[in-house]
Amino acid sequence: MIHPWHDVTPGSSNQPLPGHFRAVIEIPKGSHNKYELDKRSGMIRLDRVLSSAVYYPANYGFLPQTLADDDDPLDVLVFSAEAVVPMCLVEARAVGLMTMIDDGQADHKIIAVLQNDPIYDDYRSASDFPRHTFKMLKRFLEDYKVLEGKDVEVDEIMPAEAAHPIIENALNRYSDERRQGRIPGLHS
Repeated sequence: MIHPWHDVTPGSSNQPLPGHFRAVIEIPKGSHNKYELDKRSGMIRLDRVLSSAVYYPANYGFLPQTLADDDDPLDVLVFSAEAVVPMCLVEARAVGLMTMIDDGQADHKIIAVLQNDPIYDDYRSASDFPRHTFKMLKRFLEDYKVLEGKDVEVDEIMPAEAAHPIIENALNRYSDERRQGRIPGLHS
């Protein structure tokens, strides 16, 4: 069985990293369910049903073979015209970065668009979106943990260029930790 975090190549088939990449979708846009990759098995599991009256405003997933500062794969929100089913592999293009402070720790969110989606084909940066899109995204990230008693802070949207070093760092961190045998779910 292929493990989506460890066995999927992060590079896009026709465009270079870090601006273009493959992502694995865990949560379809519009969902109230928080699905999450089980790091050991590679299966997807239901982590929780959101306790607030909010829903995911974009498809939510991760970049394979990355390790973010929170010791999870690097998060990505992929905007597309349609919801994408969990565990679907997509080709995406970075358009921005939002950083959430969760339990005092930076939790970066790469903002991307689905490649080959005609609705988002011309979106190259966060400034191409209606401003309200990121107001809604910021509010979602601030609110979706409130009824669980968790406070978070969310920074404003940054340009795509701010996402590139975050992606590169997460790719390098994964590679370094993998060489040391410190990645959960890898078979020895």
